[in-house]
Amino acid sequence: MLKTKVSTIITLFTLIIITLFGYVLLKDLQGPSLSFSIDGKELEKKIGPRKEILVIAADTSGIRNVVISVKRGSKTLELYNKKFANGPKSIEFPFTLEDAKLPEGAFTLIVKTHDASLAGFNKGNSTTKEIKLSMDNKQPRIVVETFPPSIHRGGAGLIVYKVSEETRKTGVYVGDYFFPAYEQKEGTYACLFAFPEFMLFSEYYPQIMAEDKAGNITESRLIVNAVNKNFPSDKVKITEDFLTKKATELAKIAPDKQTTLEQYLEANGAIRKANDKLIFDVCRKHVTPKALWEGDFKSLPRAAVKAQFGDRRTYFLDGKEIDKQVHLGYDLASVAKADVPAGNNGVVIYVGYNGIYGNMVLLDHGLGLSSLYSHLTTMNVKVGDTVKKGDVLGTTGTTGLAVGDHVHFGILVQGIPVQPKEWIDPKWVRNNISSRLSKAF
Repeated sequence: MLKTKVSTIITLFTLIIITLFGYVLLKDLQGPSLSFSIDGKELEKKIGPRKEILVIAADTSGIRNVVISVKRGSKTLELYNKKFANGPKSIEFPFTLEDAKLPEGAFTLIVKTHDASLAGFNKGNSTTKEIKLSMDNKQPRIVVETFPPSIHRGGAGLIVYKVSEETRKTGVYVGDYFFPAYEQKEGTYACLFAFPEFMLFSEYYPQIMAEDKAGNITESRLIVNAVNKNFPSDKVKITEDFLTKKATELAKIAPDKQTTLEQYLEANGAIRKANDKLIFDVCRKHVTPKALWEGDFKSLPRAAVKAQFGDRRTYFLDGKEIDKQVHLGYDLASVAKADVPAGNNGVVIYVGYNGIYGNMVLLDHGLGLSSLYSHLTTMNVKVGDTVKKGDVLGTTGTTGLAVGDHVHFGILVQGIPVQPKEWIDPKWVRNNISSRLSKAF
């Protein structure tokens, strides 16, 4: 009797062990999900050796490894065998085919991944995907059609060039800033770029680049006639009377600060940077790939220039220096609440209040060129409106940190402020922009 009970217990225990073991082995019988892409898109037929590919794998049991191979003819070469500790539920593994040193032509990309389950006697379930691709080792060729532009510090330049094949991305790099080029006719591009006023002459080395659909990149130094420029200094006296008159607006711009002086310094510093970033982002987001403007830009009629572009301003209160900033436009004043004309043909991309700039309007003129009008009393347009040169956008005023009634007029290239004086000069526009742009058609 006792022996029977013991035998029964052993049998039940064995069944439980077998059941648990089988459950562990059989609970996950599916391989991981697996995909791979370029820049969030499916792989294209042609690919270059340096183009990054992203493998994305996921499984509830975790990912054990990813094995990447290429097959050409009867030969298979393993490029990567990436193991993942602790079996993460999902992984993203970037790689290139540069080490494969594949010649031009067709090949097969093979990606295999195992999950971290105990299936297959602890080998895990696997998923394999294959895709037929074609290796493209040829870099695109760039031929600049226009002679090297003369470009002053704080100014702008335009080039027209051809690329030997369809591009994924092309334009001019200036330091960390990229100025995209826009295709005007098949294979011909126009690129408007800047020599930022904050960049030293010794640092200005623009680079032209083109990336083809396969990911091959051509980069080279862009030859330009760069001209240095020193900007004037300006002393700005801030008075207690001014701070008192601006108290309501300062509280609106910098509500977290207590005194009008603290609010002014916050507005003129940290908030100015946030306001400038908004302008930069809006200009970069809304770009028409064709030029909308015609000829030179119109400024406020019968106006006096109260402040220049690039002025290095030092602010004083009661004879004590309190701040330093750079002025990035023209301050134009005529009579109070004067009509402010659109500088040129364009599309309205921003209408609203923007901190130190007060009421502000931004126009897109195409090819990354924008114009800015701020400190307005009234604004007569809305986002999306198409305007012609001379159309009234609003009236001058003192909104924002304006000292007296005027309009702050700015010109920007891909959100980078440039010298307005160039764009209101018919000769400069004709010689440096219009004549060059005509070569793109």
